Amino acid sequence: MTEGRQARGDQAALETLIIGHSAAAQHLRDMIRRLARSNASVMLCGPSGSGKELVARAIHDEGVRAGKTFSAINCGAIPGELIESELFGHEKGSFTGATARRIGHFEASDGGTIFLDEIGDMRFDMQVKLLRVLEDRTIVRVGSSEMRKVDVRVISATHQDLSAAIADGKFREDLFFRLGVVVLQVPSLANRVEDIPALIRHFQRNMPADAKCRFDEAALALLMRHNWPGNVRELRNFVERASVLHGGETLGSGDVAMLLNPTAAMPRLAAATGPVAVPDASETVPVAPRKSPAPGRPIDLKREIETIELEQIHVALDLADGIISEAARLLSLKRTTLIEKMRKYGVQQQQAA
Repeated sequence: MTEGRQARGDQAALETLIIGHSAAAQHLRDMIRRLARSNASVMLCGPSGSGKELVARAIHDEGVRAGKTFSAINCGAIPGELIESELFGHEKGSFTGATARRIGHFEASDGGTIFLDEIGDMRFDMQVKLLRVLEDRTIVRVGSSEMRKVDVRVISATHQDLSAAIADGKFREDLFFRLGVVVLQVPSLANRVEDIPALIRHFQRNMPADAKCRFDEAALALLMRHNWPGNVRELRNFVERASVLHGGETLGSGDVAMLLNPTAAMPRLAAATGPVAVPDASETVPVAPRKSPAPGRPIDLKREIETIELEQIHVALDLADGIISEAARLLSLKRTTLIEKMRKYGVQQQQAA
């Protein structure tokens, strides 16, 4: 009876990490449970933003190493000359700038799990050293000759086609087989669109009630037709953007279309001589017609430009509900530039940016 309750508890815990009831999500949870039973090296393949680090952490948390150290390292973000020190550590004085002994991630993760993200970006000479560590389960700090035993489970990830990299001589085939005792494909969001409503609720769970958006049927249909090139990460950013701009509102397909394409070009406001139409909006914002110089009377061009600039700042702030970063985007300005102009003209900041 106790074992049954524990199994149900473990299942519930995993479902709070891997959200959704699609066939792809259920298969992913099943594979995580299977992989958690062993210490085999796992390679996670899938597009950027699909949640590979989350899957790696779930494998760790569901297994016998739960409670031990979980270290995540992005191999593509560490300069090539420092990655050996980051992974294996170094001794004081071993190279310029090594002012003290450093314990590397492998040694610090002893007994736990190390997650090597973007393994396809690892330098070729480092691939050889990593292969030796995986085969011997020993590391040597930079500047030392002492071999140290480590007990670490290695989970790696890549969004690259490693078969092509191996064919091009950029990735070692023997390392691929050592890292990928099991290769697990993490599905893209486009392959599990039926999970989108559940994921939205998950991302909104800690938001205040007045920040949560609702989506009508047409809006949800559009979200499920979107191809989501940024995957779950893109959806999370979309939910946050919607809450900032439309907290407490019910959004339709037009609102969603604008939120999905936030970098779409807006009309050039200063060049307009009539009303400025907002895409998919129900209202327009009038812009004063441009003045023509009277015969024989000089025009204060600087003052005219400042007047137009001030008008367009007010228009953009109104369209953005006072959100400075959004108004700056509408005006094709940097946020700091818009703030400087607002100070210049004495425009008050209406809301936090």
